[in-house]
Amino acid sequence: MPSMVKTWKDDDVRLDPIKNQVIAVIGYGIQGDAQSNNMKDSGLNVIVGLKEGGPSWKKAKDDGHKVMPVAKACQAADIIHVLIPDMIQSKIYKEEIGPHLSEGNALSFSHAAAIHWKWIEAPNNVDVIMVAPKGPGSKVRETYLDGFGTPSIVAVNQDYTKTAWDRTLGIAKAIGSTRAGVIQTTFKEEVETDWFGEQADLCGGSASMITNAFETLVEAGYQPEIAYFEVLHELKLIVDMIQRYGIGGMYRRVSETARYGGLTRGPVVMNKENKEQMKKVLEQIKDGTFNEEWLSDYKKNGKNAFDRYMKALESHQIEQVGKKMRKMMWPDSTE
Repeated sequence: MPSMVKTWKDDDVRLDPIKNQVIAVIGYGIQGDAQSNNMKDSGLNVIVGLKEGGPSWKKAKDDGHKVMPVAKACQAADIIHVLIPDMIQSKIYKEEIGPHLSEGNALSFSHAAAIHWKWIEAPNNVDVIMVAPKGPGSKVRETYLDGFGTPSIVAVNQDYTKTAWDRTLGIAKAIGSTRAGVIQTTFKEEVETDWFGEQADLCGGSASMITNAFETLVEAGYQPEIAYFEVLHELKLIVDMIQRYGIGGMYRRVSETARYGGLTRGPVVMNKENKEQMKKVLEQIKDGTFNEEWLSDYKKNGKNAFDRYMKALESHQIEQVGKKMRKMMWPDSTE
């Protein structure tokens, strides 16, 4: 059955509807830096809202931006593009963004969590939109400068002005995403699939799989350095092929032994029991359990909420061996 997903490419979108609007990018971290510079280079009127005198203030100015305190930037803007970390968005919104919203403004995000979980409750007389690049900020900037772009998923949660889609797609085009392609989603779908991918696959699942594979080899008497190469170092080669050619394309490009072994033993390692656990992880995201746990831990411990997990990870043999191996391969690298 053919997919009915809505997509846009570069020729489908115009910048004209937002050419005369002021876009305030709030935050100048990895995404804020990349997206604001891409929009500026695309000819849009961009200002950057930051904590006055903060570490990013000078960098944003040196990059050629007009920089203002957050509240003043919001007062001057038509579109307020919030690119600060999730866990401080609610506080900054209440204190510096919300009080300065005007009728017809657009409140824009690159992640849906704050709106979906009601950390932020936007007024009814503004647009609420999202442009979420599917890659880190460094890649968003790098691909733009190469004349291409990083794909994004886009959504409109509230269309007060009836021009919310023009604004959403205009931002997507300006950051280079329409060159690669953008896909329509919803705020709910974005946050639930994003968190699930991070937990079950991209970060949590893959790290746990690698660690278990490493432990299996070391406990069987193999050298830790060899185990590191076989289960961690070579993984990037496989992932790069999967990203470029798909899972089938990857299998067609590895040895026959790797192909047969992967096809027959992979489902033994990642089986139906694992899938049932994934379903539990997804359900805890959907029903708000994870959101409540994360908020509670962060409110109690702040950035130290990660400490007990990171300390255990950093003391693991795979990390100790990995540091030595990476130093051998990349002597000048810093971690």
